[in-house]
Amino acid sequence: MAPDPNRSGTGASSSRTTKIDSNTKNKVQIEDMSDEDLALKQQLELYVERVQDSDPELQKVALESMRLEIRTSTSSMTSVPKPLKFLRPHYGTLKAFYETMAESDLKKYLADILSVLALTMSVEGERESLKYRLFGSEGDIGSWGHEYVRNLAGEIAQEYVQRQSEEAPIDDLIELVRQIVAFHMKHHSQPEAVDLLMEVEDLDMLIEHVDKTNFKRTCLYLTSSARYLPEPDDMKVLDLACSIYLKFEEYPKALQIALFMDKMQYVRKVFTSCNDLHQKKQFCYILARHGIAFELDEEMAANEDDREMLQDIINNSKLSEGYLALARDIEVMEAKSPEDIYKTHLLDGHASTGANVDSARQNLAATFVNAFVNAGFGQDKLMTLPPDAPSSGSSGNWLFKNKEHGKTSAAASLGMILLWDVDSGLAQLDKYFHSNDNHVIAGALLGVGIVNSSIKNDCDPAMALLGDYTDKEDSSVRIGAIMGLGIAYAGSQNEQLRCKLLPILNDAKASLDVIAFTAISLGLIYVGSCNEEVAQALIFALMDRSESELEDPLARLLPLGLGLLYLGKQESVEATAEVSKTFNEKIRKYCDMTLQTCAYAGTGNVLKVQNLLGQCSQHLDQGETHQGPAVLGIAMIAMAEELGLEMAIRSLEHLLQYGEQNIRRAVPLALALLCISNPKVNVMDTLSRLSHDTDSEVAMAAVISLGLIGAGTNNARISGMLRNLSSYYYNDTSLLFCVRIAQGLVHMGKGLVTLNPYHSDRFLLSPTALAGLITMLHACLDMKTILLGKYHYVLYFLVLAMQPRMLLTVDENLKPISVPVRVGQAVDVVGQAGRPKTITGFQTHSTPVLLAAGDRAELATEKYIPLSPILEGFVILKDNPDYTEE
Repeated sequence: MAPDPNRSGTGASSSRTTKIDSNTKNKVQIEDMSDEDLALKQQLELYVERVQDSDPELQKVALESMRLEIRTSTSSMTSVPKPLKFLRPHYGTLKAFYETMAESDLKKYLADILSVLALTMSVEGERESLKYRLFGSEGDIGSWGHEYVRNLAGEIAQEYVQRQSEEAPIDDLIELVRQIVAFHMKHHSQPEAVDLLMEVEDLDMLIEHVDKTNFKRTCLYLTSSARYLPEPDDMKVLDLACSIYLKFEEYPKALQIALFMDKMQYVRKVFTSCNDLHQKKQFCYILARHGIAFELDEEMAANEDDREMLQDIINNSKLSEGYLALARDIEVMEAKSPEDIYKTHLLDGHASTGANVDSARQNLAATFVNAFVNAGFGQDKLMTLPPDAPSSGSSGNWLFKNKEHGKTSAAASLGMILLWDVDSGLAQLDKYFHSNDNHVIAGALLGVGIVNSSIKNDCDPAMALLGDYTDKEDSSVRIGAIMGLGIAYAGSQNEQLRCKLLPILNDAKASLDVIAFTAISLGLIYVGSCNEEVAQALIFALMDRSESELEDPLARLLPLGLGLLYLGKQESVEATAEVSKTFNEKIRKYCDMTLQTCAYAGTGNVLKVQNLLGQCSQHLDQGETHQGPAVLGIAMIAMAEELGLEMAIRSLEHLLQYGEQNIRRAVPLALALLCISNPKVNVMDTLSRLSHDTDSEVAMAAVISLGLIGAGTNNARISGMLRNLSSYYYNDTSLLFCVRIAQGLVHMGKGLVTLNPYHSDRFLLSPTALAGLITMLHACLDMKTILLGKYHYVLYFLVLAMQPRMLLTVDENLKPISVPVRVGQAVDVVGQAGRPKTITGFQTHSTPVLLAAGDRAELATEKYIPLSPILEGFVILKDNPDYTEE
């Protein structure tokens, strides 16, 4: 076949056409340009030529002019500035010429320009912008514009990682970081400055750049990012934020961070650094709400009268007074009966007849409902006498409408009704101490503990009254006294109690239930303390248990007592966890799970949550119980911040679909912990679905959980659901009992209290409150034996988490004053520019006001200045000296 004569010419002709194409393209582009742009383009091309001239003077002028053009155009960065665009084709030329230049100031000048050009021209991962910056002159970095500085910061972070791995020196980088941080701090980009310093692991540099104008934004970003950092970085960041707050005398914020880190020496430092007595009163209110034992000394408050008054606030002695002031203001003082809560008249037919079935069980339910609803009000219609009634009144009658162990809960319910009011409480409980019935005495002992919950008293009435009963023969009396002490002294780390309770663990005659409750009480008293002696005693107690005892559900409270010692203490648990691997195989895994979940509670540690989800994905034999605590653990860890919480709710939905029965029983309880006193609609619907589950244990857990997510909210939708369930389950006494308990929880404190362990804008987690909730939820993992058996009084552990959900404003003499406040949904403003609004959809009320979950309050008047940055609980207001009446 003859060769094609035109063949050879095609290559040449095609290249000719591409040339023509590109020429026309360029022509079109040039024609598109305005005269101004065209002049600029030619001007810049001329500069590029001149830079390569042999005359240094010409070079200098050209570089100066090029620099000026770039600088003036990068001041606003909406699109790629024109000079950078037109210099793009010459980037390679300038780079090549740079290599040939001799060392001089001009070479540094050119390096600066190349560094800026690299912003749009350099290849990904080459870090040329940084490379030329380090070769360039030491000039002001900010003059090239924000975008350049930002890009440089990103390249520094990558370079730092590489140099660390190669162990190369980093001094030049750190010098550059210093300039960038100074620039960011001056231009309100504090989050970017913090991020860069975290990347190069040199946060301490921040202190020299923080000033009065920017420290609040900086610290807000530091504290909120700490939640997402691994340990020990999180503590370093918080440490820094705390010292910045102290430096600028923002003491309440410093105190909150000190409490978050659980460092008592920092709390002392806040007290000693501050000289304002009124401010110290506010600190004491914050400490009281957090629920930790704290003794003031002369260094913290020199004047003895002042010290006594401050200690009184820490001891929470004014809590009952404030709570009742709120109740009077909202006009809910009138006592409610269980019937007011059940509202059986709204149901049709069979439900109302069901009330007579198994009356002892129903009366027991009514006892709890009555206790929860009238908690802290000091009066009710079953247990306390109306002031005008004859003395041989009804309280005794109701008590004896309960059977045996039911009387324990009934007598203890008096403590709940008189909650936080120690003097009246002890006076009214006194009559039960003279009873001949051991169950009544046990209830009275527990009642004393409940009355003293979160209140500390100088004369220690709980210790005096309960101490003698811990060694009695009768096990129910012993449990009453031991549990009472655990509730009254939770978080106090009281030495005297340790000496009293530790011997019970080794007492060969003590029954398993006494030992289990002793373990829980020790766990509560020493919550989060990592106390070695108590841990050792609990380990020995676990080792001494026989095979048959370990099969009893109550034996599972022993590992929980051990876990509470390490609550939220992360790695401190490692040694004890290793020891737990030597336990009997029946309890080994259960113990390990409980220890791990308690230690990481409230930390939001994602890796631990993944680990627990892995544990839950295994399909095991019937006898295995350790997946229950693992499911609860997911909630305990993920409740730390909103994002993790939402993700955990979704993960738990999957577990419901694929998990074994023992996992499904724990899921409702985990959901309850995630949304405690915060009835989210999606969770409410899930629990409502599960409350009709074919497995009665799942249904019971779901019903109790409905009560917990609505605890103290009076939520109408949940109330309606529970009323319908009471008619649905009217024949099933166990489930009906759970429905009643849930109804009592929803109307807890007539809607004035919360069970949420988080306070201070969801920043601080009260360890005793969380411990009380966890204990109650662990007990619910085996409903039939514990809650529906004879240990129903574990429900009273919830008292540790009960707090009024109020904002009460007081003046500097601690007398209540009414001021207008705006209450609305809290908005996250971390890292936002300007002064964004912190609440949305607000309404204005006069204090005292109720705060729902996720609400935030701010003062609606300039007349006063609050001494606490977060308006929750008791807030002291001082007069604003700059305020003028309009």
